Amino acid sequence: MSFFPGEDPEAGDAAAVDLIEQLIIPRTSDLGDFEVRRALPSSKRRLVGPFIFFDRMGPAILRAGKAVDVRPHPHIGLSTVTYLFDGEMTHRDSLGTGMVIKPGDINLMTAGRGIVHSERTPDNQRGKDMSLSGLQTWLALPDSHEEMDPAFLHAEAENLPDFSDDGFYGKVVIGGFLGLKSPVKVPTDTLYVDLHIAPQKRCTFPAGADERAAYILSGSLVVGGVTYEADQLLVFKPGETFDLVAGNEPCHLMLFGGETMASKRYIWWNFVSSSKERIEQAKEEWRTGKFDIVPGDEEEFIPLPAN
Repeated sequence: MSFFPGEDPEAGDAAAVDLIEQLIIPRTSDLGDFEVRRALPSSKRRLVGPFIFFDRMGPAILRAGKAVDVRPHPHIGLSTVTYLFDGEMTHRDSLGTGMVIKPGDINLMTAGRGIVHSERTPDNQRGKDMSLSGLQTWLALPDSHEEMDPAFLHAEAENLPDFSDDGFYGKVVIGGFLGLKSPVKVPTDTLYVDLHIAPQKRCTFPAGADERAAYILSGSLVVGGVTYEADQLLVFKPGETFDLVAGNEPCHLMLFGGETMASKRYIWWNFVSSSKERIEQAKEEWRTGKFDIVPGDEEEFIPLPAN
């Protein structure tokens, strides 16, 4: 992953220096049928608020005969957040959940002490071309909730609050924004907002959250007089209210962040914990088959990585 410290994103531009803490260029992985760009964790930035993992999936077209088949695999110590812009995905987990997520919906799966899930192209979408575009992020759970019972929450797009004003519109996915509050409950202060800004229009980003960032999905974004392009992650310095301004074309971005974690988090494969020993325990439990199975998807699983 390429990484650029925010002290001088453009030589001599004091406004940009004052607002941008880090600029991260995601690492791109080609999965054959579509690309995934991983912005977090990076070598220089592990978390933004509770967000410890940030993947941009697609956009891509899965041709007839191709499909997404992520076999059952385990998690601890985190909540996965799946949010699609295009396409559909079937989620199954060891709680017995079976859910098709559609664009604008949110799947929030909280692993706590341990959960197993799979993600696959729905049966009715197989055998034909299908578009896929979305985000998968992980929220590290606070100390008090790391070993909670696993849980699953699904909220449909129509139940997430919409906002609009002169030159911008969007949806509050998690947390609060512009006086609106998402119904999706998480155990720590979290911000997750889907935002569209019209060409050369602006939206004010208030200083509320401890840590804040923006991922540019399409178009370009001007902050402090400097223009940033699609598939760049901007981490902002705390305590400032400022304007997000679209370039000469529509800008689509996700705002995210929240409360600073109270203690350090370790991440290995699909496991997140404040304790290295707990991760070692989870590795052994998966290796020896102690996690629960996924009803309806029992025949396959992803083995523990060798490294």
